[in-house]
Order: sequence, then C-alpha cells, then structure tokens
Amino acid sequence: MDSVAVLGYAACAVTALTFLPQVVKTWKEKSAKNVSLLMFIIAFINEIMWIAYGVLRHDNVIIITNVIMITLCSAMIGLKLKYRNV
Repeated sequence: MDSVAVLGYAACAVTALTFLPQVVKTWKEKSAKNVSLLMFIIAFINEIMWIAYGVLRHDNVIIITNVIMITLCSAMIGLKLKYRNV
C-alpha cells in the first residue's frame, strides 16, 4: 500500500468518526432535542451520492468511508425520530 492509500484510509477513519460522538451522546441521553433532522437528511443524501461516485470510480476508500457515514447518519435519523418528543 502506497502513502497515498495510507492517507486515504487514515482520512476514512477520521471522517468515519465525525457523527459517532453525536450518535453516542443522543443514545446515552435518550434525547435528540437539539439535533437537526434536516442536517442528517441532507448528510444521508450526500453519503448516497458519494457512495455512487466511489462505485463509479472503483475507489474503496470513498465507498468504505461513506458506507460507515451513512450507517451513523441512519442511526442518528432513527434516534432523532425515536426521541423526537423528548
């Protein structure tokens, strides 16, 4: 694996952690009062587009990163809907 690939996978790991603190916080507190549903819906659509782009480019770093991101984004949307009245 060359240095460019290592950088790509390192960026993947950091990016994949972007939504994790919010998901964990919302899950622990069982409250999504101050979470923007619209932001996560936009992010979800964005992740779909990045996955499609990664598939078309045959770029595993982009695909892996955005599959992780869409998973966390989906979890956050689910938590927001579950705790919408809390």
